[in-house]
Amino acid sequence: MEQQDKYETVIGLEVHAELNTKSKIFCSCSNSFGEEPNTCICPNCLGLPGSLPVFNSEVLHHAIKAGLALNCTIAEKSKFDRKNYYYPDLPKAYQISQYDMPIAVKGWVDIVDEKGGKKRIGITRLHMEEDAGKLLHLTKSGQIGEAEESLVDYNRAGVPLAEIVSEPEMRSPEEAYLYLNTVKAILKYTDVSDCNMEEGSLRCDANVSVRPFGQEKFGTKVEIKNMNSFKNVQKAIEYEVERQIKMIEAGERIIQETRLWDINKGKTQPMRSKEEANDYRYFPEPDLPALVIEKSYVDKIAKELPELPLQKAERFVKEYSIPAYDAGVLTSDQETADYFERAAKLSGEAKQCSNWMMTEMNSKMNEAGMEKISLVKITPEKLAGLIKLIKNGTISGKIAKTVFEEMFASGGDAEKIVKDKGLVQISDTSVIEKAVDAVIAANASVVGEIKGGKAGGIGFLVGQVMKATGGKANPQMVNELLKKKISA
Repeated sequence: MEQQDKYETVIGLEVHAELNTKSKIFCSCSNSFGEEPNTCICPNCLGLPGSLPVFNSEVLHHAIKAGLALNCTIAEKSKFDRKNYYYPDLPKAYQISQYDMPIAVKGWVDIVDEKGGKKRIGITRLHMEEDAGKLLHLTKSGQIGEAEESLVDYNRAGVPLAEIVSEPEMRSPEEAYLYLNTVKAILKYTDVSDCNMEEGSLRCDANVSVRPFGQEKFGTKVEIKNMNSFKNVQKAIEYEVERQIKMIEAGERIIQETRLWDINKGKTQPMRSKEEANDYRYFPEPDLPALVIEKSYVDKIAKELPELPLQKAERFVKEYSIPAYDAGVLTSDQETADYFERAAKLSGEAKQCSNWMMTEMNSKMNEAGMEKISLVKITPEKLAGLIKLIKNGTISGKIAKTVFEEMFASGGDAEKIVKDKGLVQISDTSVIEKAVDAVIAANASVVGEIKGGKAGGIGFLVGQVMKATGGKANPQMVNELLKKKISA
């Protein structure tokens, strides 16, 4: 038995999402990304003596909306607390967060794998807090520990965050990856966060431990930070699981600590010993009153919720008869879901739309480094037009791929490209029959094999006819004519 098979992985994730508000959580400074360092700050952001926090009600609205979308129970009463610790990007030496009375608790999300299998992951809590500033570590390697000096930008100090803490119910790096994508999609659909990891508006810490299969007690957990993409989260967990198993097998003790993911070396490195709640000396924030949440307010926000990704995916499977996995991918982003639905309705060929988007479109977008379908020049109307040309026999599937490449590059109309380049499919029986006769005459041995029972050779002959006609012959007619003439 391999070592990995002897142990069970236990993963819990902490997701920090910056909320889409115009101003910060406790002052009126702008909540915007990309400004000159230390220009969106005030005495409150800098923790100067005498400055007092004033709560931004828009943050509460966004937090409740996110909590409802994540199937959480919204608290009737909630409060803020001071989380005390020192770090250069935290000017007050404490963070205003929430401890024992968070805004939302006991939620869940369903993750769906490639085979359509569904698993429910619990969410312990969602709480509101302020972000810290941002340190810029001047290092050639990109690793914090090797920096000779650091600069601090306080623009981010006070930006509102929703921290979403999962239950330790994920059992593989793949499940963690699916969970993150699911939570990200929900937050984007509800428009409470833009979830842009490149700008730091979505960040994730992972708590990872291993235990022998059958053991109820959790192993010693290690927290991993500094992961700037979902793929890096998956890679970091994979490495950490392997590291812990090797240590256990060697008789070494796992230390509860915080580790950083070294992207260049592909390994985790020690950062500091893991803090417990009592290390932070939590106590109620004296400058902010408790929040009393009225049911009517929560009900009003609940009515604002859109059709969420999983609901939309289930509807797509039912309404458009596409596979559950395809539906999950197409609904992971609101723009992509809207694009598909528009193209499906215009073409009347939902499965074909799904196929083109999942294969050719996805491949071209990856090549071009495009993350948003809104950047693609092919509109839903134009994709539907291409599919209609295949459906009515004007072009073959092979020609359609050539046309698609031209459309992706130029944004041109499929019908015009086909006409200008003379790509109309040949459906004239006499023309195709002439090509078929020539191919049969030139491949007597293959014809003999087919007559002897080796039907696989028919595909080769079809390919030869298509080649002879520049890919323009109607493949179905070619197939039928070949079988007819060979059997005769």
